[in-house]
Amino acid sequence: MKIFDLSGRTCLVTGAAGGIGGVLALGLAEAGADVVLSDRPGSERLATLAEEIRGTGRRATVREQDLSRPEELLGFVDAVWAEVGRVDVLVNCAGVARLSRFNEVDPDDWHTTLTTNLTAPFLLSRRTAEHMIHRGVQGRIVMLSSKNGIVGEPGLVAYNASKAGLEQLTQSLALELGEHGITVNAIAPGVIETGIDADFELERSAFEAYYREHIPLRHRFGSPRELVGALLLLASDAGSYITGQSVVVDGGVLASQLPRMQFMRPYVNALEARDAEQHGADGARGAGEERS
Repeated sequence: MKIFDLSGRTCLVTGAAGGIGGVLALGLAEAGADVVLSDRPGSERLATLAEEIRGTGRRATVREQDLSRPEELLGFVDAVWAEVGRVDVLVNCAGVARLSRFNEVDPDDWHTTLTTNLTAPFLLSRRTAEHMIHRGVQGRIVMLSSKNGIVGEPGLVAYNASKAGLEQLTQSLALELGEHGITVNAIAPGVIETGIDADFELERSAFEAYYREHIPLRHRFGSPRELVGALLLLASDAGSYITGQSVVVDGGVLASQLPRMQFMRPYVNALEARDAEQHGADGARGAGEERS
C-alpha cells in the first residue's frame, strides 16, 4: 500500500549485521528506502547485506561504528548526514545481552550493556533529531526495545534495566520532538530466533520447551521477518500519528498472566459441535424413516 511506501527516504539501521537488524534493513529496502548499514568494525555481514539491498534497486551505504564508544557517536551521525544527505528514519537496533546472576554481573559487562543498549540510542537519536530539526525533516525514530523492558526476566538484570530505560527514553523523546513533527516509537519483541542468546549457559532444550508452552500463538518463537510489519508501520506515513508507543511483538506472552491453558479442558468448536449434533439428528431421522 502507498501509505507504507518508503520510496525517496533514507534509513539508518544500527546493529545491521545482526539477525534482526539485517532483516529489518532489507525490509526497509523492499519498501523503497535507501539504507545506511552500521555495525561494529570487521563485520563481514554488512558487505553481503549491502549487496542484497542493492539487488532490490535501492542504495546501500556501509558505515562501521562501535556503539560502546559514546564519545564518537555524535561525529558518526554527522558523517552519515554528510555522506547521504539526510536521514528520514533512524532504527536503533543494536543490542547486547549476557546471562548471569545479579551478584555475578561484571561491572564492565554492566557498563557495556547500558552503553550499547541505552546510551548509544540516546546519543544517536539526539544528534539525528538535531539534524532533522535543522533541515525541517519530519522524521521517524524507532527503538528496538524488548518485552524485558516491560517485565523482568531472571539472569538478565543489566539487559532488563537497559531496555526499561529505552522504553522511557522513547516516551521522553516523543514528548520533546512532537512539536517538530518527529515521531519516536519502540518495537518490543518477545523471543525471536536470532543468535543474541547463543552463548547463554542454560539447559537450552528444556528451557525452549518450557518457554514455548507459555507462548499463546501456536507455542512458537517469532522470526525476525515478523518484526518488519511493525517497523514499516512506525517508519512510514501509515504511522504518522503514532508516537511515544511501544509495539509488543511477542506471540501473546505478555497478555498471559498465568500459564493456565494446559490445565483447562480441550477447546471445543461450537460450530463443529453443532454440525455434529445436526448430523447425528439427521442420521437418526433417516434410520427411523427406513424402519417405518
